[in-house]
Amino acid sequence: MAVPALTWGLTVAAIIGLLLFDFFFHVRKAHTPTLREAALWSAIYVGIAVVFGIGVWTFGGSTTGTEYFAGYVTEKALSVDNLFVFLIIMTSFKVPRADQQKVLLFGIVFSLIARTGFILLGATLINSFAWVFYLFGLILLLTAGNLIKPEASENHTADNLPIRLAKRLFHTTASYDGDKLFTTRNGTRTMTPMLLVMVAIGGTDLLFALDSIPAIFGLTQNLYLVFTATVFSLLGLRQLYFLIDGLLDRLVYLTYGLAVILGFIGVKLILHALHENNVPFINDGQPVKVMEISTGLSLSVILGVLIVTIIASLVSPKGKAQNAASAAKRHAIAYLDIETDPALRENIFHRLLAQEEQITRLPDKYRAKIRQQDTLMALLNQAHTARDSPTTR
Repeated sequence: MAVPALTWGLTVAAIIGLLLFDFFFHVRKAHTPTLREAALWSAIYVGIAVVFGIGVWTFGGSTTGTEYFAGYVTEKALSVDNLFVFLIIMTSFKVPRADQQKVLLFGIVFSLIARTGFILLGATLINSFAWVFYLFGLILLLTAGNLIKPEASENHTADNLPIRLAKRLFHTTASYDGDKLFTTRNGTRTMTPMLLVMVAIGGTDLLFALDSIPAIFGLTQNLYLVFTATVFSLLGLRQLYFLIDGLLDRLVYLTYGLAVILGFIGVKLILHALHENNVPFINDGQPVKVMEISTGLSLSVILGVLIVTIIASLVSPKGKAQNAASAAKRHAIAYLDIETDPALRENIFHRLLAQEEQITRLPDKYRAKIRQQDTLMALLNQAHTARDSPTTR
């Protein structure tokens, strides 16, 4: 599908317009989105992506349309998985709820810039070297293997290399000054945690691109489709975070589903590489006659795996247990260390009580599987002690 320069220009302009609209009308003034606001705008951004895909299908044909939707669904699923890490980072830095929107929007913009660079690099390599498909396939298979490790969901940290360098090179403070990136303390211009958390989000986005870009190239090599599917999967991610953050820990099998999808796309890439082979030490540099996986089959497998994964997670007693425990921990930390507004703290405490009630109703075998149960109980006791203290009333 040949895409005119005018179409490229209009697409990029529309994307920039959506980002500016998001900033000036939603993020510029710090606030916590309501569930209704998050649901409405999440639906709008998904609707925009679907309408765009219908346009691609109409003007580019069914094969092109299928490639776009396969890419979009895969990238969206990977983006949702990335929200787990964003949640860990923002909890580590104790970002106030109302200021999390700005951090997320920065992460989205940085990710768009970084992934555009990776997309251009990937397209250049694919056009120059056919063996790159072997490399991309191997990357996805290794990533799939890492995802199914038991510690895969617990090995993320906010203390990455950019953060350590920033702390060493600049004066930093442990407290926030609204959503300012810098503040003045004792006559010294000081970096706030707001900038540090943005650096942490940006650093992790670079790592996410290492499996995201090979995955999308495994479904389509059309540069326009790769770019738009990636961009539309990221737009609306901020709203989606506030919509499903209470369900993130419930999706206990999502990582396994993504491992299956990435492994499947990795195999698809290697089969394609064999079909187009010109590597001298493989079949004397001649193409290998192997079955290639169609885009339609790819889309069916991706959707099927995601549907099964999500349903299994939602009905899983293990998912209910982990979701209640993780939510209670976040609410306790927010009540004790993050939020200062009395009304918001009171609301958080009532949500904490609801999560505690769910935990007490869990069967013993599932309650025993809650990770770091002693730490969680200590946090809950601290929250109740703080609530009962006369100085906090």
